[in-house]
Amino acid sequence: MDHNTPQKLMDEVHSASIKKAHLDIHSMLLKGALSGALLALSTVFAFRAFDGLSGGVANLVAGATFPVGFAIIVLLGLELVTGNFAVLTMGVLGRKITLSATLRNWSWVMLGNLLGSLFVGALLAFALTKGFLHEPGPLGDKLIATALSKTVDYQHDGFNGWMSALVKGLLCNWLVALGTVLGMVSSSTIGKVMAVWLPIATFFALALEHSVVNMFVIPTAMLLGADISLEQWLLWNQLPVTAGNAIGGALLTGALLHYSHKRQPAVA
Repeated sequence: MDHNTPQKLMDEVHSASIKKAHLDIHSMLLKGALSGALLALSTVFAFRAFDGLSGGVANLVAGATFPVGFAIIVLLGLELVTGNFAVLTMGVLGRKITLSATLRNWSWVMLGNLLGSLFVGALLAFALTKGFLHEPGPLGDKLIATALSKTVDYQHDGFNGWMSALVKGLLCNWLVALGTVLGMVSSSTIGKVMAVWLPIATFFALALEHSVVNMFVIPTAMLLGADISLEQWLLWNQLPVTAGNAIGGALLTGALLHYSHKRQPAVA
């Protein structure tokens, strides 16, 4: 059978947590950068796919197309901090790895994700403007509008806007981290892709907040001329969204799955 039972799945997650906790810095940065780049490209793909559409149809098409990048990340065994929020938490709770090793992984992988996202963003901004000589066109306008909605709109609502970004980040990574775990539920390529697709398509169609996606969207929009400051990006989006992603991945996916499937002591 291609399908891993829930208990076997937990064993797979624990094994993955050990491997991730012992990666060297070079591997975490490189695998993290590749993940950031792939998510950036899949975000552009999704934006292109629903160009000209609106309402529920646009959301459905966006959700159906965006998981391409995430599926590639899972198949190549790369490093994405939002998925690691759950996987390494389960390793800590299962007493397979230490908290210090977990924080080390999260820090270096997040930096790698950022570098990959910024790299693709800079290339795309250059391409859309033909070397910053022209207007960015419809795709650039879409990126700018999206970035403004992720920063300035939250700022206008003050504390409630900040909390909204955090909650959207929490809900997002409840699903995204679940996608990472489900990527281990099968040993076949098609099984992994289909399992990953379900929660990732849901998160993107619901327009929730993913910290690594935002590492691409907002800085790219700033390069294209969006009236967003560094402070607005970090304070009104990156900080609350990352916090929400960490809570959603570590607690709502990692901890809940761990305690749901924790092995019970044998009955004498």
